[in-house]
Amino acid sequence: MTGTCRKIALGLGVAALSGCVSLPPRGGTVAADAGLMAAQAAREDALREVRDWSLDGRLGISNASDSRGNGSGSLSWQQRGDSYVFTVNGGFGYDYRLSGDPRGAVLEGVGKQPIRGTDAEALMRKATGWSVPLESLRAWVLGLRAPGSPAQLRFGTDRLPAVLEQDGWHVEYRAWDTSRQPALPTKVFASKPPYKVRLSVNAWTLH
Repeated sequence: MTGTCRKIALGLGVAALSGCVSLPPRGGTVAADAGLMAAQAAREDALREVRDWSLDGRLGISNASDSRGNGSGSLSWQQRGDSYVFTVNGGFGYDYRLSGDPRGAVLEGVGKQPIRGTDAEALMRKATGWSVPLESLRAWVLGLRAPGSPAQLRFGTDRLPAVLEQDGWHVEYRAWDTSRQPALPTKVFASKPPYKVRLSVNAWTLH
């Protein structure tokens, strides 16, 4: 693919994903009450017991201040306790593979040699222009509040989270897989200007 074609493809991918952000949250929202928060706490307790999980889907990222961080591609994410492998293929000019645990992270695909660092978020930001709160995203992608900081929730008429506000990020849950118990998100859009992250999950596996 030529450089021009790649830029066009990237632009189309980001536009297709970011266009969804302008839609209103599904079915409107209602403020949290004691019953909704109790149900959410029960969901969170159940899902925090799940240490091993994986998902496959599509990821779109845009950064208005750094064009390196723009694009969309397929995503595979495997979580095994505190260890993870986060792989993005196609659409970013590189195929990225980020793996790590609390001791550090390794990023492959950007250069000839793997890049290592103690902070996965800082590593990704420096190498790719992404500014993604990976630790918080690990919770948000499951529909959970990330531990360690206050969060505000609004719910859909289905009694599942529709909007989460935490650490300056605005997270919208556009769709859920309600065939599972507890239910799991299938479309998660997060934004904190100038950053936008859009995740569409095709398949969840909980171990």
